Amino acid sequence: MIEEKWMRELNRYFEDLRIIEKCQQEARDHFDQFCEFIVEPAFEALEQALEPRGIKVRYDRRKNRQIHIQINFPDSKIDNFHYTIMLPQNSLELKLLLKTAGRKNKKARLEEKEGAFLPEVRPEDVLKLSKEDIIRDIIQKLKEFNYAARTTPD
Repeated sequence: MIEEKWMRELNRYFEDLRIIEKCQQEARDHFDQFCEFIVEPAFEALEQALEPRGIKVRYDRRKNRQIHIQINFPDSKIDNFHYTIMLPQNSLELKLLLKTAGRKNKKARLEEKEGAFLPEVRPEDVLKLSKEDIIRDIIQKLKEFNYAARTTPD
């Protein structure tokens, strides 16, 4: 009887591990879908809108981990602004992180900020976002950074 109890506990442990691994894989799969069908089209639309203004955009994606866009202003040989959406390691849901970084001027070092990605959006609603939601957030973060950079004394 006692032997059966520890055996049930051991089996429950392995079942719990299986569930955790399944949830982590689902989170990675959902993140990849989010990147492919929502974020990448947003980056492409933003790139097309900024190109006539001479603003260069580059973006890249690391499968299951992060997606990143870099915005370089005209006549600038350095990176100016970065926006990176990240899936935390071992995540069980789409509770994403956002890292932004930028330079106040050509000689300044890159200043980084990290926090929750769209904290008002629940993890289960991330896949319901539109590319416009992503573009608006990028523009908002870019404005906040540039306004602060242009008005903060050196």
